[in-house]
Amino acid sequence: MEHKYLSIKETAQILGVTTLTLRNWDKKGTLTPYRNPVNNYRVYRRDQIDSFMRKIENSKNKRGGRRIDISMV
Repeated sequence: MEHKYLSIKETAQILGVTTLTLRNWDKKGTLTPYRNPVNNYRVYRRDQIDSFMRKIENSKNKRGGRRIDISMV
């Protein structure tokens, strides 16, 4: 099975965060990237990002309460 890899910029856009946030998450172990074997750049697998987003959604649903879509503000 072949995996689709995303650059740090593509991943940041999908998650709605900055590349600096992804670098900080890497340091904290929140979301660990793979490394390109040629240039050592951070890359993320698409299935890894999908799983991470589901995990975030599940934690939001468990907390309950109101959610505000700040993209509309």
